[in-house]
Amino acid sequence: MIRLILPPHLRTLSRTGAEVALEVEGPVTLRSVLDALEVRYPMLCGTIRDHVTLQRRPFLRFFACEQDLTHESPDAPLPDAVVSGAEPLIVLGAIAGG
Repeated sequence: MIRLILPPHLRTLSRTGAEVALEVEGPVTLRSVLDALEVRYPMLCGTIRDHVTLQRRPFLRFFACEQDLTHESPDAPLPDAVVSGAEPLIVLGAIAGG
């Protein structure tokens, strides 16, 4: 079971709590986790990744095990602690402005 922590605006949209548990088939990568999330919560399609390109939306970042995974390949394996459920994968909404 993969644990995923969503930012408040996506929790509201998906009507979930702070943490979502997902079953992921096959290798556990950022892509496979986000695919599973969008299947389970279709209202999140297009909110984390672009509908067409599947590129990460600006101002969203991914963290796990105290590492910034935002610019890693979406097909790179996630850390073992995330795969085992010991640590969550965190989707964080970045803040910008002046």
